[in-house]
Amino acid sequence: MTSGAPAAPADSAYTPPAPRSDSGVQTSPVELPPSADGSTPSAAAAPSGPTVRVALLLPLESQALAQPAEAVRAGFMAAYDQQRGGVTVNLVPTGDSSQAALDAYRMAAAENDIVVGPLARPAVAALATSGAVTKPTIALNHPQVAAALPSKMLVIGFSLEDEARQVADWAAAEQPSGQALVLTGRATWQQRLSGAFSARWSELGRTQNTVELPNAGGYVDGNALADLRARLQSQPPQLVYAALDANSLRQVRSALGTSTPTYGTASVNPGRDPASIPPELVGVRILDLPWTVQADHPAVASYPSWSSGGQGLDLQRLYALGIDAYRIARELSLRPSGAFELDGATGRLSIDMGQGARAFRRVETGVVVRDAMPGADGAAVTGRVFEAVSTGQ
Repeated sequence: MTSGAPAAPADSAYTPPAPRSDSGVQTSPVELPPSADGSTPSAAAAPSGPTVRVALLLPLESQALAQPAEAVRAGFMAAYDQQRGGVTVNLVPTGDSSQAALDAYRMAAAENDIVVGPLARPAVAALATSGAVTKPTIALNHPQVAAALPSKMLVIGFSLEDEARQVADWAAAEQPSGQALVLTGRATWQQRLSGAFSARWSELGRTQNTVELPNAGGYVDGNALADLRARLQSQPPQLVYAALDANSLRQVRSALGTSTPTYGTASVNPGRDPASIPPELVGVRILDLPWTVQADHPAVASYPSWSSGGQGLDLQRLYALGIDAYRIARELSLRPSGAFELDGATGRLSIDMGQGARAFRRVETGVVVRDAMPGADGAAVTGRVFEAVSTGQ
């Protein structure tokens, strides 16, 4: 993830799927994993008792955010298809306007028991300061507001800063002494990552040096790399934190070597295909969602795969967010004022809906890029794999 809010898709002409004529819920075909006997599993039967109405409020009518919204919708419905019992989902599509999202929220809150959304950060901020939150609301992005959030609002969106702080804790646990070298670029998301890591690193009583590497056209400036290489020969760091993308980190490690322990968040994940991972990234420690780095995780393998149409991992992460958003909404319907934990597609989730401020924490998965090992039959294996490791959190 390279920003706290979903990036605008490249194809602004995207059209969300038309609603089904027989239902208030929009669905698209998903491939359910086969059961042990080879049959396709059916949705869980609804238990006796009242049905909980859940509104899914997404900007499916927005040209800029239609694709991210569709990714969340697809994940939400994939989870709903596997655990329908006692829940009715009502889709509420909106456009770009925060005011339109706010108006749609008021309508949804009046007709439903739980609201999931909005997705866009400005819309969440508008809702958070509107005084309109009267029902349990699961916001999908972090609002930038100074005031306290409404007592019924739970924010579960991704946070670059939280991910960077988790990496700092992980690195400190593995490297108990020595200085960190923080590599960053000029993009806003890179500055947010490097700033959050450095702040947490200082809180842990550790020291770091930050180096900004200019990048043009996808290439890290060669003179900057030469200067950095000369500097590291006299002052080698204990570890590197890379607030870079995977391509830039590959160039850095190609120029500086691969022996220094190197950490990064989702931005350095080169992709889910092991064959596409360059050898320069072997040994890099990455914090990311189980959905994108741990295919055998139960909360990943239990749900159908989804094609993002070649748009990259960001949409996959939003699909995983949709899965967890439904699971949280369903759990809230069972214990609206309690505390619970979920092993989710986006990480280990802790939710506390008790008295006072609502609490949410996501602990993501730590992996190390490794060379693939030979198969059991001795056949040569090429490519790389993600090996899950403990981050100490």
